[in-house]
Amino acid sequence: MELTLLLLTLLVLLVLGVPVAFALGIASLVTFIYMDIAPLVAFQRIAAGVNVFALMAIPFFIFAGDLMQQAGIAERLVRVANAAVGRIRGGLGPVNVGASMMFGGVSGSAIASASALGSTLIPMMTKRGYDADYSVNVTTTAAVTGLLIPPSHNMIIYAAAAGVSISVADLFMAGVVPGIVTGLILMAVAWLVAVKRGYPRGEFPGWGAFARAFAGAIPGLLTAVIIFGGILGGVFTPTESSAVAVIYTMVVGFLVYRTLTFKGFVTAAMNAVKTTAMVMLIIGSAAAFGWLLALNEAPDQLADLMRMVSDNPIIMLLMINVILLVLGTFMDMAPLIVITSPIFLPVAMEAGMDPIQFGMVLMLNLGIGLVTPPVGSVLFVGCAVGKIRVEDAVKTMWPFYLALIVSLMLITYVPAFSMTLPNLMR
Repeated sequence: MELTLLLLTLLVLLVLGVPVAFALGIASLVTFIYMDIAPLVAFQRIAAGVNVFALMAIPFFIFAGDLMQQAGIAERLVRVANAAVGRIRGGLGPVNVGASMMFGGVSGSAIASASALGSTLIPMMTKRGYDADYSVNVTTTAAVTGLLIPPSHNMIIYAAAAGVSISVADLFMAGVVPGIVTGLILMAVAWLVAVKRGYPRGEFPGWGAFARAFAGAIPGLLTAVIIFGGILGGVFTPTESSAVAVIYTMVVGFLVYRTLTFKGFVTAAMNAVKTTAMVMLIIGSAAAFGWLLALNEAPDQLADLMRMVSDNPIIMLLMINVILLVLGTFMDMAPLIVITSPIFLPVAMEAGMDPIQFGMVLMLNLGIGLVTPPVGSVLFVGCAVGKIRVEDAVKTMWPFYLALIVSLMLITYVPAFSMTLPNLMR
């Protein structure tokens, strides 16, 4: 009865339009009272959920991403990608994906990628004869690669919520190949759709222009190299690397590119504070909610239910994917990571999946939810930038959804994609 009350209250609140963080907190508080547990415990669980040292990296990575956006680093990455592959027919589609992969590698945020690159590429693509729905579809789905290609603050949330000891450095290493594979599949689909629609061919600006564009983007790209290399080399921890990312981005923006203004710095700081506050409130509320799920043995009940359907590892992993895909369409990514990690990770491990590989599966699953209605925040950002309705974008997005699903199946059933690099570094 307690579990039913918890889930039903949450569902009703979400249907009524209550923000996710408050819906999780209120549902938890109601259930605490019903179970005759002091309400103070609910607030203790919320505080414990955010009182995790590894989570200190989140505000710094968010701030670094906002600084990169204000400094115009996205535009320089677009120039590199456009110079490299923009000359093929419909080349701006693959250019969009390539730029998203590079920007995701320095910002780690799908929303930042969709907004920063979308504001540059969507108008450019529309001006050159690309349909608005195609431009939005490519921009939003390509932004998902930023959740896999390190650094990704969502991986830090997963490491803190998993309930088992997981190295953030291993998670960062594990995301490289899946992120690249996902990007390449999206590039192929973007090109095929562009050719079918008869989009124009770009012009190659010459190797000199390519070299200049690449040289101009190197300081921005070095952000990922410094963060990644510093962690793997033991120079600093993932949490310390987030602070290094902020300092380095400020140096690049103020002194190297000289495109970051004081006004832009203040705007980035304010945006980072707002985003961090929302993320932390969601994580804390989700922690209290997840504690109640564990207290009422929800993970065990779900595992037993799945075993009743099938004890075949392939089928069990498929069921996990389907459930996560459905949940991802209704809730934001951060609370789902906190809630679902301790529930599904034991089941996935029982099916023979490593916790690091499951982290990649979880990232891509919930990333697909970010571009899927009704609660697809990245999709909403892309449609707002492209000035089209969500319905119009979704009607023609199915090839890109299919590409993401193919990538998800590869990451789920081929462990080498996720585990090769972490195993080599151990």
